[in-house]
Amino acid sequence: MELLIGVPKETAVGEKRVATVPDVVGKLIKLGFSVAVESGAGDAANFGDDTYRAAGAEIVGSAADLWARSDIVFKVRPPSLEEVALLREGGMLIGFVWPAQHPELMEQLAARKATVLAIDALPRQLSRAQKMDALSSMAGISGYRAVIEAANAFGRFFNGQVTAAGKVPPAKVFIAGAGVAGLAAIGTAANLGAIVRANDTRAEVADQVGSLGGEFVKVDFEEEGSGGGGYAKVMSEGFQQAQRAMYAQQAKDVDIIITTALIPGKQAPTLITAEMVESMKPGSVIVDMAAEQGGNCELTVPGEAVVRHGVTIIGYTDLVSRLARQSSTLYSNNLLRLTEELCKTKDGVINVNMADDAIRGLTVIKDGEITWPAPPIAAAPKPPAKPAAAAPKAAAHGHGPGEPMSAKTLAIVFGIGAVLFALVGLYAPASFLSHFTVFVLACFVGYMVVWNVTPSLHTPLMSVTNAISSIIAIGALIQVAPPLDAAGAADRPNALILGCAVLALVLTAINMFGGFAVTRRMLAMFRK
Repeated sequence: MELLIGVPKETAVGEKRVATVPDVVGKLIKLGFSVAVESGAGDAANFGDDTYRAAGAEIVGSAADLWARSDIVFKVRPPSLEEVALLREGGMLIGFVWPAQHPELMEQLAARKATVLAIDALPRQLSRAQKMDALSSMAGISGYRAVIEAANAFGRFFNGQVTAAGKVPPAKVFIAGAGVAGLAAIGTAANLGAIVRANDTRAEVADQVGSLGGEFVKVDFEEEGSGGGGYAKVMSEGFQQAQRAMYAQQAKDVDIIITTALIPGKQAPTLITAEMVESMKPGSVIVDMAAEQGGNCELTVPGEAVVRHGVTIIGYTDLVSRLARQSSTLYSNNLLRLTEELCKTKDGVINVNMADDAIRGLTVIKDGEITWPAPPIAAAPKPPAKPAAAAPKAAAHGHGPGEPMSAKTLAIVFGIGAVLFALVGLYAPASFLSHFTVFVLACFVGYMVVWNVTPSLHTPLMSVTNAISSIIAIGALIQVAPPLDAAGAADRPNALILGCAVLALVLTAINMFGGFAVTRRMLAMFRK
C-alpha cells in the first residue's frame, strides 16, 4: 500500500505558505506516494483546491482527518502541541522544527514514536545538500523582501536622478550581515540604484559583496568570524566594540540599515543601539530581519513597524510569507529533493538512512528516540601535495602552456629546420623552393603569434586565427585561379594541387565563420 503524504493548512498567525504546491504533487505521485491536502491550505499563496485536484491530490476537509490518515506530514512551521496530538503514532513529520528552541515540542513528538526530519538541521556544508537547503531558499526571499519593504517606507528614490525640478541623490544602504539573506538584499538594493555597503564577521564574503555591486566595510579589528556550517560565530568583546563603533559611524551617514545577524540557537545580537537610531537622519529606515529572535535593533518591536526618533523601524516576522507563492514553490521543491533522497528506489518506500551524513543531520527523532544533535561531520581529507621538484624538472625539459620556448629549444628547432631546408634546396626544383620558403615562414609566424596569446583572451585568439585563415584563403585562391602571364595564359595547377586548394578554402571558411559565431555568442553572455 502506497504511503500518504499529508499537507495541512498552516495554523501560525500570519503564515501564508503551504508545504507543497500543485506542480510538485505530480512529482511526488511519480515517486510512488499519494498526496492529500487540507482544504484551503494553499489559498493564502494563491493555490486553490481545484489546482491540487487537477494535479492528482486528494482534498481533505478537516485537519484532524488529514493528520490521522497521513503516513508522512509536510509542514512549514513547527507543529503546535495540538497538532502533535493529531499526528499518527509512529508517523513521520518533515518541516521546520528548530529543536534547540523547542525542547518541549521534541519531547511531545518523541512520545508519539514519530520520526522527525527538521529541514533547519540540514548540514549545509555538504555540497549535495544545497538542493534541500530550505534555509537558504527562504533567506534569499526574505532578503529581497526586506529591501522592498525599506523602499516602501523610504521617502525617496533609491537611484540618483537629475531632473528639471532638482537633483535627487542616490540612497545609501548599509546591510549588517552578508549571509544568504544579506547577499540577496545587497543585490536587490544595488539593482535599484542605491549605494550599498555591507559588513560581516567573515572576511571571505568581501568578494561576494563586491561582485553584487556593494562595498565591503571592514571592522578595524583582526579576528576570524567563520563558524561551523557556513554560519558566523560569536565574536570577542574587543571585536564587538570595534564593530559597534563602525556601526555608529555608518548610522550617521546612511539612509537605510538592514540587519540580518543571527546565530543558530542563540538570541539575536544587538547591533543597533537606541543612540545609533537617534543619530540617524529623519526619514531613515531600519529593517530588522532578526526580529523574530529578539531583533538586532534595540528599539525593534517584533511583528510591527514603529517610528522612533523620526526613523521607521520595521520588525516584520513574516517577510517570507509576504511572497507566499514564490516561497511556497521553492520550499516545496526543497522537500521534493529531500523525498527523492529518502526514496531513491521511486517505489513509495521511505528509507531514513542514518549512514548518510545529510539524512543523519536532518533526523532529529527516529522512531521516538531523540537523535539530535547529530555528530559532527568528518572533514574531507586534503589532497596530497604535489612534489616540489616536479615544477623545476618540467621547466628544464620543456615549457608549459602559454609560455614561449626556451632559447635552447628554439636553437635546436632552428638547427633542424636549417638542415631540412638545405636538403630541400639541394634536391627540390626551384619553383617548389619558393613555395616551401613561404610555407615554413607562415608556420613559424603563425605558431609564435598564436602561442603567445593569453589563454583567457579567447576572442583575440579567434581574431588571430581568422586572420591566419584569411591568408590561407588568399593563397588557396591564387592556386585555384592563378594570375595570367604576359602572354595572357595561366599556369593551371595539376589536379592534386587544385584539390588541396579547394579543401583549404572549405576548411578556412568553416574556421572563419565558426570563429565569428562563437565570438558573437561569447560576447552575448556579458549583455543583460
